[in-house]
Amino acid sequence: MKYTLEVCSGDIDSAMAAKRGGASRIELCSALSEGGITPSAGLAAEACTLGLTVHALIRPRGGDFLYSPAEVRTMVTDIRMLRQLGVDGVVIGCLTEDGDIDIEACRRLVDAAGDINITFHRAFDRCRCPEEALEQIIELGCNRILTSGQQSTAVEGIPLLSRLVKQADGRIIIMPGCGVNASNAAHILQATGAIEIHASASTMMPSLMKFSRSDVYMGAKGVDEDHRKVTDAQAVADILKAINSIA
Repeated sequence: MKYTLEVCSGDIDSAMAAKRGGASRIELCSALSEGGITPSAGLAAEACTLGLTVHALIRPRGGDFLYSPAEVRTMVTDIRMLRQLGVDGVVIGCLTEDGDIDIEACRRLVDAAGDINITFHRAFDRCRCPEEALEQIIELGCNRILTSGQQSTAVEGIPLLSRLVKQADGRIIIMPGCGVNASNAAHILQATGAIEIHASASTMMPSLMKFSRSDVYMGAKGVDEDHRKVTDAQAVADILKAINSIA
């Protein structure tokens, strides 16, 4: 059995670190502090030169996954642009106000994606009925679902993750993610029967600025803006070593 590691990368340095660590696929996004939003055109274009499989997150803002018609149009435009830039896939997800899959909005995004790969992201973890949502996402034509099993971490979500893998029965990939590291990745895969896994493999990197006004904030007051979360190449390599040991 060959397992796949997808690394969440929030900037170009992280994408390059993922490659150095041995990853072959990244989920490319921006603003990890917001849970990730759509990467810029420049970031996507640069990432597509690295020789990695690039799946771009399509999320116009942080917060919930209930989107207005204007936001859906924004996501459709982003998908079309990112396809032109050469991404291999997109990562989508929309919910209704009642916590169900927004079939109409998702269908528009799937249609815009065309023949590239489609992942349904962790909006799934906020849906009302995961078993019903799974069938709807399969019907939409998505290739995989990124999920923590509707828990705070994938380890805690193992019971639901394993049930989803069985229900999917090869029709779609269930990809556990959230809190994945070298010490638990193999366990999650073996306990759930999943064949792909998602990790940020990140560390906090201090700013290289020699001069800083740490009392002046670009965002919320009190937030540490002299460190940023980046992918750690060694953490990527360690996770790959762990999952390859059970292959």
